[in-house]
Amino acid sequence: MTTTELNGDWEVQKAKLKQRFADLTDNDLMFLDGKKDEMLGRLEIKLGKTKEEIRKILDKI
Repeated sequence: MTTTELNGDWEVQKAKLKQRFADLTDNDLMFLDGKKDEMLGRLEIKLGKTKEEIRKILDKI
């Protein structure tokens, strides 16, 4: 998962994540250039998953 991959279809991926994990908010999924790790950290805490697990989820979407 690269920054380009997140930027390209991020709105679609974000919607799919919110469908799969109903407790996620727009703030949890806020992605700013250069802040990918920060966003992954928020998801890690919110979902109780490792960053690697989150990357695999994002890769499948």
